[in-house]
Amino acid sequence: MTSARETILDIANLCVSVRGEDGEREVVSGLSLRLSRGETLCIAGESGSGKSMTSLAIMQLLPQPAARISAGTIRLHDKGLGDTELTGLNERQMRRIRGNRIAMIFQEPMTSLNPVLSIGRQLTESIEAHTSLSPAEARRRAIDALKAVRISEAESRLKQFPHELSGGMRQRVMIAMALALEPDVLIADEPTTALDVTVQGEVLELLRDLQRERGTSVILITHDMGVVAEMADRVIIMRHGRMVEEGKAADIFARPQAAYTRELLAAVPRIGAGVGRQESRDTEAAASANVAEVKDLHVRFDLHGGFFGRVNRRVHAVEGVSFSIAPNETLALVGESGCGKSTTAKALAGLVPYSGDIVVGGRNLSGLGRDERKAVRRDVQMIFQDPFASLDPRMRVGDLVAEPLVIHGIASKEERRERVAALFERVGLTADQMELYPHEFSGGQRQRVCIARALALRPKLIIADESVSALDVSVQARVLDLLKELQREFGVAYLFISHDMAVVENISDRVAVMYLGQIVEMGTRDQVFTNPRHPYTKRLIEAVPVPDPARRRSRFARLEQEIPSATRKIGEAPMKLILQDFGNGHLVAAEA
Repeated sequence: MTSARETILDIANLCVSVRGEDGEREVVSGLSLRLSRGETLCIAGESGSGKSMTSLAIMQLLPQPAARISAGTIRLHDKGLGDTELTGLNERQMRRIRGNRIAMIFQEPMTSLNPVLSIGRQLTESIEAHTSLSPAEARRRAIDALKAVRISEAESRLKQFPHELSGGMRQRVMIAMALALEPDVLIADEPTTALDVTVQGEVLELLRDLQRERGTSVILITHDMGVVAEMADRVIIMRHGRMVEEGKAADIFARPQAAYTRELLAAVPRIGAGVGRQESRDTEAAASANVAEVKDLHVRFDLHGGFFGRVNRRVHAVEGVSFSIAPNETLALVGESGCGKSTTAKALAGLVPYSGDIVVGGRNLSGLGRDERKAVRRDVQMIFQDPFASLDPRMRVGDLVAEPLVIHGIASKEERRERVAALFERVGLTADQMELYPHEFSGGQRQRVCIARALALRPKLIIADESVSALDVSVQARVLDLLKELQREFGVAYLFISHDMAVVENISDRVAVMYLGQIVEMGTRDQVFTNPRHPYTKRLIEAVPVPDPARRRSRFARLEQEIPSATRKIGEAPMKLILQDFGNGHLVAAEA
């Protein structure tokens, strides 16, 4: 395929070395590749395989002085100017190329966006740096870029700061910044990991449009093999810094040659794999009272504006949500960013103010005092999306797992140590690792530490908020299997929050679909996935990328309008939805 098109980027024998306490070691070894104009090259592999280091080397953004390019060449081709050897450019010369000819979308938007500058300032700054547009024209282009990635109320968003946006919206801002200058080469490092499947589909369609209109070349780094199947012309599989397999996407998926490639493909969750599966449930536990009941839950946040800071608008984050969770059951809560999933979870865990009724273990949280609430919270624990951010880097992981026991005054010091050691063994770690710090673990291992900490108090309900979305597919599969095993062993119930419909379909017993703070459909896994009745549910399922290039869609479905906002003027209430039963507890929303 590369021979049929003009080569835009040529990497030969690239080696990247990192200096550590034990000396220098190679994290990318002898990598060679060619990227053609208008081509999408996907680089796949687990964390630590060298994918991101390769992209940072191309951008000349390797962390100095710890990392350096120890060998190889990176040539950017230009018809009029000839080849440009990037490894020989100084920082001033590279600034002219970054963003203009080669742009990059980073995985973690919060660390890539400046927290003290508004979204508008950061967007227009990059546009003005590489074009001769006036400030007003740069602002118009920034608004167009935000609209292109489906950010509602784009003009008003320019005044907001990164912390005021959800994770998915921050990622869309990063994508808008990269697309605004229409670069020749776009490097996308896990660009859709934090995005919902519907937004992911539209972002991928944006990348396709850019290729069709300008012949932009894309290097897509991802662990989502469904995205690889949808987007890739060619695929490179990396492991431990080396290329283990390269080929056309159709060949890689149909006839993988390397054992590691076959392992990656086998770990990919697929829609339909869980339908019809019957889990063995503890009948005595199933007949007992619900672990948690949520009735008519409302969570609203006031927005201040104007010269005197008056409350003039209100975010209706959660509006009249009701559901129950039985012992040993997994209820999945799904929907797009901003739909109220995480806010519902935080209310259930007592982390945000709310109105309505939350009953845990037969006790209503709204009628309890401080000490009683603390006791009830032992029954509800959370596993967060980012394990590194939720673990104190200054504490040993053994102390982190024991911390809930210390807070609640449970057991003696020696008994706590024995319980923590048993938990480490149970989640697939060793007792010796209790003395290590979070940075000494991989992402999957850190998430296992978080699971052990959540189990320390032997809760009745664990809230898993996007707990596997940032993990590689093989690690993700192992963590999901662990969660299932722990549920069978301890009888714990899960509120599983995710935007990955394939994962939800494989782990859930029941599914509740949220949209703009309200549940629009709820039922068993089979009811929701085999017979979705609400248009929004259908769109979520249809948007899931299929890990098979033979079933690649020519175009992703696009909305005719932007996602509505959950923000209302004071006194303006959102439209109320009534759930109707279509049989056997399959509830679907209709307007009141």
